[in-house]
Amino acid sequence: MIEVRTLSKSYGAERAVDAISFEVAQGEIIGFLGPNGAGKTTTMKVITGYLPPTEGTALVNGLNVSEHPLEIREQIGYLPESTPLYSDMVTWDYLAFVAAMRGIPKERHNDRIVEMARACGLREVLAKRIDTLSKGYRQRVGLAQAMIHDPPILILDEPTSGLDPNQIVEIRELIRSIGHHKTVVLSTHILPEVQVSCDRVIIINQGRIVADGSPDELQSSLSGEERIEISVRASEEDVSRVLSDWDAAHMIDRTIDTSGELQFTLAAERDIRADLFRLAVAHGWTLTGLTRKQSSLEDVFRQLTTS
Repeated sequence: MIEVRTLSKSYGAERAVDAISFEVAQGEIIGFLGPNGAGKTTTMKVITGYLPPTEGTALVNGLNVSEHPLEIREQIGYLPESTPLYSDMVTWDYLAFVAAMRGIPKERHNDRIVEMARACGLREVLAKRIDTLSKGYRQRVGLAQAMIHDPPILILDEPTSGLDPNQIVEIRELIRSIGHHKTVVLSTHILPEVQVSCDRVIIINQGRIVADGSPDELQSSLSGEERIEISVRASEEDVSRVLSDWDAAHMIDRTIDTSGELQFTLAAERDIRADLFRLAVAHGWTLTGLTRKQSSLEDVFRQLTTS
C-alpha cells in the first residue's frame, strides 16, 4: 500500500530525511518511532502529499505522491499531531463539512456521520460544540474526520498526545479495531502503545532508518546475550559463590526481597535455564522462579537513538 524509495527531504542545508526506504503492506499496523526531530512527521507529510520530496519517491497504492497528489489524498486519512478542528462548530456540523469537502454525496452524509459516531464513540457529543469537548473526545473527532471518506490507509501522528491513561487505552483499542480493515501508520512516543497495537516497528533516527521489524524481533536483536532471572530460597553466601564461579554465565544483578527470597539476574551466550535448574537441584536450593528476560522495546529504542 505504501512504498518509500530512497526518500530524502531537505530544508535548506538541513537534511531532515536521508534516503530512507520501506514498504507497508495492506492491513499492517506500523509503529513509526523516533526522537523529536528524527524525521517522522516530515516523512508522513511527504507520504500524504503535504510536502514534496527533495529526492526519491513515495508511492501510495502504486501512485507517485508527486504526480497524483489529489488521487492519493482520496485514499488516505490523515490525523496530524495538531488535530485540525473548527472549535466553534458542533460536532455533527463539522463532520458534515468534512464529508462535503471529501466529495461524499450529500445523501450519504448522515449515514457516514452515524457510522463514525459509532466507530469512534461520539454519539454523546454529536450535538455539542467542539470547544466544549475533552481532549479525548477531540481526538476521537479528529479520527472520525480522517476516516469519514472510508480511506484504505490511515496515517496518525501522535494520536494519543495529551490524553490521560483511560483515554489512551480507548484510542489504542479503537486503532487496533481499525487495523482489522485498514493499513495504519502510527507515530507515537508511547512505546507500550506500539507493543500492544503494532504488527511492525520502524525506528528512525537523524533522518535514517535504524531498525525495522516486529516488536519481538527488535527486542531479541538488542543483545547477543541471554538474560535469565533465577529466584531461590537458600543461603545467600552459598548461592552467590556458586553463581559467581560458574563458567556458563556471569552475574549482573542480585536482590533479596522482604521474605528472604534471593533473586539473581545472569547473562549468558545461550539459554541456560535447564542448566540452572540442575545446578539448583545439585546444591539443594529451593527454586521458586526461573525466567528468561527479554529486553524491552524502550531498551531497543534507547540503544538505537542515543549516540
